[in-house]
Amino acid sequence: MDFTIPFSTAAEAVGAEVIRCKNREQAIAYLLDQLKGSVLCPDFASGKRIGLVEKLLQAGVKPICSDFRMQAASAAAGITGANFGIANTGTIVLESSDEATRLASTLPEQHFILLDPAKIVSDGIAAVPHLRDLHQRDARNYIAYITGPSRTADIERVLTIGVHGPKRLHILLVSGISSDFMEN
Repeated sequence: MDFTIPFSTAAEAVGAEVIRCKNREQAIAYLLDQLKGSVLCPDFASGKRIGLVEKLLQAGVKPICSDFRMQAASAAAGITGANFGIANTGTIVLESSDEATRLASTLPEQHFILLDPAKIVSDGIAAVPHLRDLHQRDARNYIAYITGPSRTADIERVLTIGVHGPKRLHILLVSGISSDFMEN
């Protein structure tokens, strides 16, 4: 079943920008149009599959592929894949045990996520088998649930975007980049 529309609706309702890409080339074109400055590019399967780092370099964008801890604070954006999405909340689930993935998804002002629409499930109950698989692979892994850009109302109960993470969240729906829920 296709959960792209309910996922997009829910994600946009919480402030994410959802971009439906017809193909990999359109996804790269969107990234190149949006990216300004250096970009954290951890090693992830979907990025490798589309030749992300090479295409960024060819376009004159500076991908940061190592020494993440030292360079993360100055990066303008981070790009990651996603293990899967949850349609009814517009949530991205990202196994982020790798420090580079955690930095790319939490520190820069913009976070770009590549998600294959085949990896969107209807709700949290439908996510359970996939979460169980991730925990069976490594019981001590980090699982991030990302629902919209970072937000807090800790400061005088006023909603503030981007205090504890990215101000902008871009979810690029790209068919055919990965149907494996165990990889991001």
